[in-house]
Amino acid sequence: MAPPTQREKPASSSSSSADAAAGVGVGPSASYSSVPQAGAGVGAAAVGGERWGAAIGNLTELGANVEALQKLMAKKAVFVDEDIFSKASLAADQARTIKILDQRVQSLERELDAAISAAARARTEKRQAEAAQRAAELRAQEVTKELENTAKVFKLHMEELRAKQEEIAKKESDIKVLEAIIRTLSNKDDGGSSD
Repeated sequence: MAPPTQREKPASSSSSSADAAAGVGVGPSASYSSVPQAGAGVGAAAVGGERWGAAIGNLTELGANVEALQKLMAKKAVFVDEDIFSKASLAADQARTIKILDQRVQSLERELDAAISAAARARTEKRQAEAAQRAAELRAQEVTKELENTAKVFKLHMEELRAKQEEIAKKESDIKVLEAIIRTLSNKDDGGSSD
């Protein structure tokens, strides 16, 4: 926005009327001669009088316009000196800067809210993952205990099977000894009966 220039109060209508009356060229009356030339005759005097009347009418209308313009400027015009204008300009710049900064703050607040929401989701997912990991670890421990118990039971069964196998082997050896004794005795009986 271009800075408004410092304005002075317009001149009064009386000075404008005085300038016009002094022959200053203002409005359409500037082209007319204010004094008819001598010896131009009665016709020229009549034409000069008409021109003079038209010039007076123009000046009157111009004076009224100037007065209306003065009143309008008195109501609407703003007279600002350089110090007030520089302060107002600085305040306007600061207001624009504050507005830009406010928009940036709002944008950063939205980004912060989004980051907080994302962090909360990440924490929730982390807690869920940790809970799942703990459950998996507990299940692994249970499976390990089950396997250890199964191994212990299997070891006991193996020991029982070995004991039974040893018992069976011992009985088989006893049976073989008994069979040998029986064969020996039967051979002796056969030999004694032949005598």
